[in-house]
Amino acid sequence: MPAHAIAPYVCTGGITIATDEQNSTPQPERAQRPTAAEPAQAAAQGQPAQDAIARVDRLGTAKVTRLMREFAIPSIIGLVVNGLYNIIDSIFLGHGVGPIGLATATIALPIMIVGMGIAILVGQGGNALTALRLGAGKRDEAERIVGVTFSLTIIASLLCTAALFLFMDPVLTLSGANVETRDSAHVFLSIIGGGMFLQFIGMGFNNFIRTAGDPGRALYTMVAGTAVCIVLNWLFVMVLGWGIAGSAWATVIGQGVSAVLVFWYFAFSRKAPFKLRIPNLKLDWRIVRGILALGSAPFVLQIANAVINFVLNGQLESLGAEHVIGSVGALAAIGLVGRVAMFAFFPILGVAMAAQPLFGYNYGAKNYRRVIATFKIAMVWVTAIGIFFWVLVHLVPGPIVMLFGVEDDLLAFTVGALKVQVFMMPLIGLQVVAVQYFQSSGQPLKSMILSTTRQILYLIPLIYLLPKVITHIFPTLTPLDGVYYAYPVADILSIVTCGILMLIEFRKLKARIREST
Repeated sequence: MPAHAIAPYVCTGGITIATDEQNSTPQPERAQRPTAAEPAQAAAQGQPAQDAIARVDRLGTAKVTRLMREFAIPSIIGLVVNGLYNIIDSIFLGHGVGPIGLATATIALPIMIVGMGIAILVGQGGNALTALRLGAGKRDEAERIVGVTFSLTIIASLLCTAALFLFMDPVLTLSGANVETRDSAHVFLSIIGGGMFLQFIGMGFNNFIRTAGDPGRALYTMVAGTAVCIVLNWLFVMVLGWGIAGSAWATVIGQGVSAVLVFWYFAFSRKAPFKLRIPNLKLDWRIVRGILALGSAPFVLQIANAVINFVLNGQLESLGAEHVIGSVGALAAIGLVGRVAMFAFFPILGVAMAAQPLFGYNYGAKNYRRVIATFKIAMVWVTAIGIFFWVLVHLVPGPIVMLFGVEDDLLAFTVGALKVQVFMMPLIGLQVVAVQYFQSSGQPLKSMILSTTRQILYLIPLIYLLPKVITHIFPTLTPLDGVYYAYPVADILSIVTCGILMLIEFRKLKARIREST
C-alpha cells in the first residue's frame, strides 16, 4: 500500500547533534514506578514489572544513536518484509492471473488505503498521545489511552466494513473498474472487507509495542503475519489456482495472525509496561478528541493517497484507452510501478516510525536536545536508504519489472515509468520524518499541512495538467506519460515547503534550549 511521501536533504540551520553527555540528561522522576522493594506487590496487582517500565524510561536517558539503531532496524526489517509480501503477492498475481490480476490489485488499492488510513487515524493518534503522557510521567493516563484506542479501533473497523459492503459498486466505478476488472475486484474486496477488523488491530496497535520499548516484538508480530501471507499466497494462487480470491484469503489470514499476537501481548503478557484492561475500554470523549487530533495528519496523508489513486486510476483508464498498451495495460504497469516505489519507501517509513516514540517521549519530557538529535540521525538513515534504492532502480530496472511477469509490449513502458517516478528517491525522507515529528510533538496542524501539500495541493492538479501539456514540451511523449511525470515535479515542490517549516521549528527548539540553560 504505497504512501508516496517526499523529502529533501535535511536543513540543519546550524543545529549541532547532542553529545553523549547531552543524550544522558537526567529525567524527572516518572509517576507510578514500582520501587525495588515492591516487585511482588506490583505483580500481585497486575502492574508491569520494573524492567518493563525501565524499557520505556530509557527513551529519555539512553544514547539516541543506540536507541535509533535498536528501534529502526526491527522497524525497517518488519516493513520491508511487509513490502516484500506486497511485491511477492503481485508477482503471484502477475504470473498466476496475468495483467487482469495486477489491474485488479491497482483498482482495489485506493479502497484499501482508505481503510488503512482510518486504522492509522486511531492507532497512530493513540500511540502518539500515549508516548507524550509517558514522557510526562503520567503512566496511568497512558494506559487509559491504550484502552480507549482499542475500543475506538473496533468501532471504526466495523463501520468501515459496513460502508464498504453498502457502497461497493459505486466505489468500484470511482476506482476505475470496467467490464474486464469489476467482477474480480468485487471478489477481492468482499473478502478483504470481511476481515478488516483484523487489519485494524494488527496495524493500529503494532506501534504501541515500540512505544512500550520492545521493537523486537513489534517486528515479530509483523513478520509472522507477513510470512503466513506469502506462504498462503503461493499455495492458494499458484498451487490451488484460486486466483484473486486466494490472494485475498491469504491476506486476511496473515492479518489475523498479526492481530492475535498484538492483542495477546497487551491483554495477557506480563512483559507489557501498559496493558489492555476492561475498565479502560469505556470511551472517554476527551481522550477520543486527543487521539483523533494527533492521528489526523497521517489519516489525511492516507486519504490523500486514496484520492490520488482514485484520480490516477481514472486517468489511466481513459488515457490508457488512447495508448497502444490499453487501459488494462496502463493500470497494470503503473500499479506495478507504485508497488516497487512502495517497497523502496517502506524502509524510510520504518526509520520515521522508529523515531516516533523518541520524539514523543522526549518532547513530553522537554528534552529538546534529544529531539533534535533524533531528527538528524533519522535524516542520515533515510537519505542513505533513498540513495541506495535510486541507484538500484536505475541500474537494473528491466529485471525488477520482469519479476512481475510483465509481457514484452508492457516492458519498455513500465521501465521508463519506474525510472521517472522514483527520480527524487534520494530526497524522499524529510517529509516522512517531519510528519512523524510534528505528530509526535503534539502539533497536528503542521503535520497535516505537510501531509497534504504534496498529495493534494501539488500532485492531483499535476496528474490532470501534465497529460495536457507534456506533448507540447516533449513531442516524443504521450499524454499517458504525463501521469507518471507528475510525481517528481510534485516531489520538488513539496521539498521546499517541508524545508521551510522544519527550519522554523528548529529555531523554536533552539530558543527553548537556550531558555532552559
